[in-house]
Amino acid sequence: MAEPLINYWPLIGVAAVVLGFALRLNPALVVVAAGFITGFAAKLSPPEVLDILGKAFTEKRFLLLFLATLPVIGLLERHGLKEHTQAWIARLRGATMTRLLMIYLFLRQALSALGLTSVGGHPQTVRPLVAPMSEATAEAKHGALTDDERERVRAMAAGTDNIGLFFGEDIFFAFGAVLLIQSFFAENGIELAPMTIALWGIPTAICAFVIHSWRIHRLERTIAQRAARDAAAQPSAQGSP
Repeated sequence: MAEPLINYWPLIGVAAVVLGFALRLNPALVVVAAGFITGFAAKLSPPEVLDILGKAFTEKRFLLLFLATLPVIGLLERHGLKEHTQAWIARLRGATMTRLLMIYLFLRQALSALGLTSVGGHPQTVRPLVAPMSEATAEAKHGALTDDERERVRAMAAGTDNIGLFFGEDIFFAFGAVLLIQSFFAENGIELAPMTIALWGIPTAICAFVIHSWRIHRLERTIAQRAARDAAAQPSAQGSP
């Protein structure tokens, strides 16, 4: 008996999303339009497409809590949140970029290990707080940053959040990835409790913390070396006729 042919036409909705975002169109309209395009390609009627969209909206309505934070953060940034954060962190004695990001990494891992993965994140924490604070501490310690250094500091702040979340949530025994690992081993005749799998994620999380902390320190050391070279070159440049 011949296998039924797979209809690949619904994948055109992915192309619609990419095209809409590339043209900087309204994201909500792009997603809804891509949903209708996918539905029509799958030979669904408009009421069926609307029914699917409605069910997805009601089942995922908890995401509205996340989306509601975005305009609030945008409003705070418009009224100088970034500038106030940088001014405050610059007044702290002994604050360095390495210490700041290491503390955030530890907190992100610890909270994720408790299942609190939504505490933190790029839009609500990294962009308005962690990245500006990292820039401010680096500038207070080593002087003005170059454009390349500024982008690298921002990227390191974002990477710190990613690593803290990724390796921290694997310690939470009710996390989906832990249950997936358990089911994989169970299919191969190995019975493991989720708690056992989660406990074995602790050494990996510790290694990730140590390695990424070293990467943060290396970045700040590179900035410090560049600042030292510039400071050494200034007197000679002023003394030349």
